[in-house]
Amino acid sequence: MFIINPDPYSLPCYRIGPFRTKDVAINHCLPDDNTIDKYFNERFDGRKFTYTENGRQAINFALQCLNLQKDDVVTILTTSGNFYISGCVTREIEKFCNWSREIMQETKVLFVNHEFGFPYDHPERLKEYGLPIIEDCANAFFSKGVGADPGTVGDYVIYSFPKTFPLQVGGLLVANDLKSVKQHYQIDDKLLRYIKNVLSYYIDSRQKIIEKRVSNYNYLSQELHDMGFSERFELKQGIMPGVFMFKAKGSGIDLPELKKHFYAHGVQCSVFYGEEAFFIPVHQALEKEDLDYFVAIIKDFLFK
Repeated sequence: MFIINPDPYSLPCYRIGPFRTKDVAINHCLPDDNTIDKYFNERFDGRKFTYTENGRQAINFALQCLNLQKDDVVTILTTSGNFYISGCVTREIEKFCNWSREIMQETKVLFVNHEFGFPYDHPERLKEYGLPIIEDCANAFFSKGVGADPGTVGDYVIYSFPKTFPLQVGGLLVANDLKSVKQHYQIDDKLLRYIKNVLSYYIDSRQKIIEKRVSNYNYLSQELHDMGFSERFELKQGIMPGVFMFKAKGSGIDLPELKKHFYAHGVQCSVFYGEEAFFIPVHQALEKEDLDYFVAIIKDFLFK
């Protein structure tokens, strides 16, 4: 059985990302290993990359390289086309210039967000605009897309490691030229060592990570389908999902209250604002029983 309405001082902790409390000790004991550098050198085929403390910092450094003026516009394009975009993105852009969800005369940069691991289709077509492209692959580290794969089109590509791997810090910025970034930034040596050790330890398990997420996604899809819900994004071949998102349009569910209910049971989640949709964790550290717990929380909310 599952404990519903637990004591708030005895909550479990399920995050959108795969980091768990026990990973503090596991990661601390990992040996020094630079395998991840070899992986990135091969994957990016000669393009330059630099580690950052997080994905936000990677976005900031990309924007630094573009010499933007106050009245310039960064146009944000997303997989869903929904107006919602994380404040983690918009706050970084606002440090330099304005942002919009439409391509305007003032647009100087296209910012492509591969939402929740689901790629923006045919990003290569954006090159027709002749503008610099930043690809946000924070959730799409292993995803393959329709047309060019995520991370292969952008002049600058950013990643956020905690979205995919069980660690609390770390990002990456990839570009053809990063001299201007390296002149102004150097990650702390101990932090860099930690990030490399963890990534090196897990990178050879990438196929298992992908397969487990896909399996978890399909399981949740079936369980929620039986409750009358459908997935918001179609899980196509080659995609590694960052979350499981389901549509709630017409259900009459108070999604902000459902969010509170999940948090009261120790589960990170959110409303997909701008649509009647909701997302919960689907990462590789979750077992079937964890997913059943999520389903039980929803059922308790709906039928109590």
